[in-house]
Amino acid sequence: MTVAADDATVAGDGGYDSQAIARWAEEPPKRANGASGSGRGPFLRDRARVLHSSALRRLAGKTQVVEVGSSDFPRTRLTHSLECAQIGRELGAALGCDPDLVDAACLAHDLGHPPFGHNGEAALAGLAADCGGFEGNAQSLRLITRLEAKVPGAGLNLTRATLDATLKYPWLGPGSDEADTPRGHPPGKYGAYADDATVFGWIRSGAPPGQSCLEAQVMDWADDVAYSVHDLEDGLHAGLVTLQELRDPVERQTVAELTLSAYCPPDSTSLSELTEVFARLLELDCWPRDFDGSLAASAAVKSLTSVLIGRLCGAAQHATRPEGHPPLTRYAAGLVIPRRQRLECALLKGVTAHYVMNRPGVRAAQAREREVIAEVAEAVLAGAPVTLEMLFRHEFESAPDDRAGMRVVIDQIASLTDTSAMAWHHRLHAAGT
Repeated sequence: MTVAADDATVAGDGGYDSQAIARWAEEPPKRANGASGSGRGPFLRDRARVLHSSALRRLAGKTQVVEVGSSDFPRTRLTHSLECAQIGRELGAALGCDPDLVDAACLAHDLGHPPFGHNGEAALAGLAADCGGFEGNAQSLRLITRLEAKVPGAGLNLTRATLDATLKYPWLGPGSDEADTPRGHPPGKYGAYADDATVFGWIRSGAPPGQSCLEAQVMDWADDVAYSVHDLEDGLHAGLVTLQELRDPVERQTVAELTLSAYCPPDSTSLSELTEVFARLLELDCWPRDFDGSLAASAAVKSLTSVLIGRLCGAAQHATRPEGHPPLTRYAAGLVIPRRQRLECALLKGVTAHYVMNRPGVRAAQAREREVIAEVAEAVLAGAPVTLEMLFRHEFESAPDDRAGMRVVIDQIASLTDTSAMAWHHRLHAAGT
């Protein structure tokens, strides 16, 4: 464990002590204009490292909800991450968290997502079953602590507090003696592979088992708010969601049923409650009467997104830190999200799921995407190491067994974008024929 010279100057500031700002690998002190120290705090440095990472750039070519390249308006994983960071930064600051720390964690939260979104994640999970599995959150941690080229052997070498803030699921995955998903969390979700248990243990040193820090909870809520609201906006602009449909009681019932099955614990939420919350949400004055794609209509929808984000974040802010309450950081408190706002967020997700992700033709396209990933992985493994990018060749050649070699192949495939995955498939398939 090390604390760089620049970082040590802020030890204890704002609730972040020397343990929080420690880095996994030792680094020489930074210098600016020949003088010792850059004047930057540790979390601002963390944010810069994530912002300049190749993994963040690649998110520009990865699908958020509407397919990359379908038009110029919809979000990609990159623009979603930038918006998540802005939301998380403001909410975190309002609670007392370091805004640069929360910003960095939000920027990093989706780095491990493979091509084709959650569909690609499911495909890689099947392929990686014998080498520790695949999970997007665990892959994000692997990237920032191992695979990114900043500090050899330590990835971006972020501070302990920032790494901890990226852990939505702070427990180990399959193959570890400590793998144990806490009750109330979805099965198959975890924050680190068994292979990364050492650095995970260092990150979580002194933390309550299975409990996320406040900054990670802010990141998670900012993620939920960003994609639930902005995916609705993208759906409206793509013509897949219409305001008229949302006002139809039958349509609202369908969305509520999907939301209940996909986004709410059935033992604690009823369909009648969801339906009532949905109706009240749609009665708010912020909803436009119609959307025709015009400048005026687009401005009205943009106003809608602002109001919804403010409503969802404002409720959490005031419930967690009432007026006059001291600043909160790390494990001093948990994020409190009022039940109504949590259900409203879930319903917005349900709208996108019903009209965008479940629309005709999507399942067939997803099946083809899974085939592409499987065929690329098969071809890469058959021709490795020459089929791997230079970044991964040495790791494959030095892998002690087939299991470790397969993990390198999985790392390679996960790094691809939607576009490059299709290009690799075309090139490797052509070479094979």
